[in-house]
Amino acid sequence: MSVPSISDLRGTNMIRKMIGGLAGTGASLFAATAAHAQEAAAATVDKGDTAWMLTSTILVLMMILPGLALFYGGLTRTKNMLSTMTQIGAVACFAMLLWVMYGYGLAFGPEGNAFISWGKWFLAGVTPASQAATFTAGVEIPEYVFICFQMTFAAITIALVLGSVVERMKFSAVMAFAAVWLTIVYFPIAHMVWAAGGLFFDMGALDFAGGTVVHINAGVSALVACLILGKRIGFQKDIMAPHSLTMTGIGTGLLWVGWFGFNAGSALEANGSAALAMINTFVATASAGLFWMLAERLSGHKGSALGFCSGIIAGLVAVTPAAGNSGPFGAIVLGGLASVVCFYMVTVVKPKLGYDDALDAFGIHGVGGMIGAVGTAVVYAPSLGGPGAADYDMGAKLVVQIMAVGTTIVWAAIGTVVAMYVAKALTGLRVTEEVEREGLDLGEHGERAYNY
Repeated sequence: MSVPSISDLRGTNMIRKMIGGLAGTGASLFAATAAHAQEAAAATVDKGDTAWMLTSTILVLMMILPGLALFYGGLTRTKNMLSTMTQIGAVACFAMLLWVMYGYGLAFGPEGNAFISWGKWFLAGVTPASQAATFTAGVEIPEYVFICFQMTFAAITIALVLGSVVERMKFSAVMAFAAVWLTIVYFPIAHMVWAAGGLFFDMGALDFAGGTVVHINAGVSALVACLILGKRIGFQKDIMAPHSLTMTGIGTGLLWVGWFGFNAGSALEANGSAALAMINTFVATASAGLFWMLAERLSGHKGSALGFCSGIIAGLVAVTPAAGNSGPFGAIVLGGLASVVCFYMVTVVKPKLGYDDALDAFGIHGVGGMIGAVGTAVVYAPSLGGPGAADYDMGAKLVVQIMAVGTTIVWAAIGTVVAMYVAKALTGLRVTEEVEREGLDLGEHGERAYNY
């Protein structure tokens, strides 16, 4: 396995988290060549970087529980609040177990250029002394920390998919779907983007923190899943308004705070790259929240709390691939653009097409992720304040980004079809009409969110 140079890493994309494939146990990954007869200095664990990555990992966990659980739960009807939160928590836990059993091995095993890697299954060979490379030669973090950080990404991605199928999908079907989807969709895409030798990695695709791996992957899968599952009873006839925008607002705040671990943590170091990701996560999100409300006003409606929350998420999604690949003003433009386009998707396109993406997982995560991934090729340009090299070729990078986005769309769509039909064969997909009408809280879990 060849180890890319530091300059190679700086010139491609965020690759800081791909280094599961580069993780070793002792000597520096940046050893001098024998031709120069230099002895490699032993890599050392940086305590500051390790502390930052421990913190970032916990911040991403907070995005799932309680962040996403409250955000999605508040958007559902009262009778489905607990089922939504339970599904999110359960698939996140399931993803964590699958990750340490074989997911990490598939995505970041030692055979870095292999499509399927076996060497790290059940974390074979990983010890407290094992190290994973950061962005700086000779400075590393414990491999267990890297494993945990990446594990939270897998957990939140499968949870995001559920936003399109809530209020009608069996809990058993959700779990069966999660097992298959993580195995054939998430783990391979994570390998393609972040592992040395992965398809998108070798193409030089820019994806700082998961525009393709997390958001396009989840959004496209959510659309396909809801089309296969079918519409909720009473869709576009009954009132299906969110039961608690207060909870959704709290969840939005928790997601935004946690997203700093998601984006800035993807630098794998407490350094300038993390600082750039931090300021971009502030300003792109602020821009998107306000632009969504402006779009509401221009379309003849009042600026709403739901719109503000939706805009915040759209901005966070769009800036994810660009977090360390854009200047602050490029991030502001990217967040505002994504917000307006996502607004149009969920308020105009979805009603016209009539698909039941219950919580707009595709309209915000899928569409916002595509805008962010393609737009990253633009905002990366040094002429626009981005960190690209002076000879940066925007046209060539746009082609690479579009190819990566297109491949992710096709892979996620096909994989989701397979996962849904496997779940259907094993458990059936939908609850009964009686359970759907009374609510999945009682029908699937035997309890109510509110006793009044």
